[in-house]
Amino acid sequence: MSVIDAETRLAVPPREPDHGPPWEQLGPPPHAPLRAAIAERAFRHAVRSLPVQIALAGGERLGTGESGSPLMRVHRPAAFFHRLGHDGKIGFGEAYLAGDWTSPEPAELLTPFAAKMADLIPRPLQAFRGFVDTNRPASERNTERGARENIRRHYDFSNTFFASFLDPAMTYSGAPLCPGGDLAEAQDRKLAAVLDLAGVREGSRLLEIGTGWGSLAVVAAGRGAHVTTLTLSAEQRKLAEERIARAGLADRVDIRLRDYREEHGRYDAVVSVEMIEAVGAQYWPTFFRQLDRLLLPGGKAAVQAITMPHDRLLATRESQTWIHKYVFPGGQLPSVKVIERNVAANTGMTLVERRAFGSGYAETLRQWRQRLNANWPVYWAGDGRPGTDGELPRRMWEFYLAYSEAGFRSGYLDVCQFGLHKPVSR
Repeated sequence: MSVIDAETRLAVPPREPDHGPPWEQLGPPPHAPLRAAIAERAFRHAVRSLPVQIALAGGERLGTGESGSPLMRVHRPAAFFHRLGHDGKIGFGEAYLAGDWTSPEPAELLTPFAAKMADLIPRPLQAFRGFVDTNRPASERNTERGARENIRRHYDFSNTFFASFLDPAMTYSGAPLCPGGDLAEAQDRKLAAVLDLAGVREGSRLLEIGTGWGSLAVVAAGRGAHVTTLTLSAEQRKLAEERIARAGLADRVDIRLRDYREEHGRYDAVVSVEMIEAVGAQYWPTFFRQLDRLLLPGGKAAVQAITMPHDRLLATRESQTWIHKYVFPGGQLPSVKVIERNVAANTGMTLVERRAFGSGYAETLRQWRQRLNANWPVYWAGDGRPGTDGELPRRMWEFYLAYSEAGFRSGYLDVCQFGLHKPVSR
């Protein structure tokens, strides 16, 4: 049984975004014959040794996969290669949204691609990366104003939407989950482990950076801690307050609509679960300095972060990706090396422990995707845009979850819990 009962899923009407929903950015395939020809050549080179089946319209087959191997059906090759040539990784995802290609199991298909991420493009063609990759827009930098807008854009779908695929506690982060395991139980174990790592117990003054829908705050307050938790999402704050009140813990939890840079308290423990991905590389030093300043001497901090290989971070950090454009504007995954260097350079804290469970995140994402597809018709009919075709937004979220799952399945991505300690004397 989860620490927060499913009855606390209180629906909040979705708010119509000013800029329109992200899938409306998808346009017709661009006309770029030269780039399309180069993209086709690069794609054929990339898949020639991959254990997948690529079925092109017209009957041609690519890849080394046999019957039972992951299958990619390219229904409209011309549109697919024009999108790919015009905008690289973004075009690949947009081609899935448009239905230019499909797969019966997209996460399995994308896993071999993720495993060979650094070598998919021939080295001579890698020199042209700068001509194909789009730079991240300056408007999405995580200034205090920019961070609020980026968060607003991600959570425009409404609390009801996220409740349709998350566990009953609505914990929107990875869990150490075994294949076929119980998601709610795994999330409870994860929350307990993070709080243990930060030494949270009765009487602790805890700061949480990134409230979500209040699941960690409820568990911490249930331990007897006094919790201050920060969020930039007014919609999340509203539902979290209702859930915490329903749990009878309102007197122990203070939810503040506040940027982490604006907080000035002092705490025995600080916890941040998968919020650092929204900080942005430019502000990583600020984040860790603030962590150190807010933590009292002798205190502990726990940071859960999705990580990527350091060399890939360096190669792609300026590039706009499909995930940035459609799902997480302003986002940037750190590497383990980035976190270690920032702790050493910008804090007086010591990194005392690191736990990783990337395979568990892969299973978390698989179950989220399964729930999303199962619950989508009911969600869209009630809280989406009733009377309109919801296939495009469904495919957007399906691709995001499958793409992420493939990253963890292949080992390209990992998730780590970092335990930090601040000595009494410095």
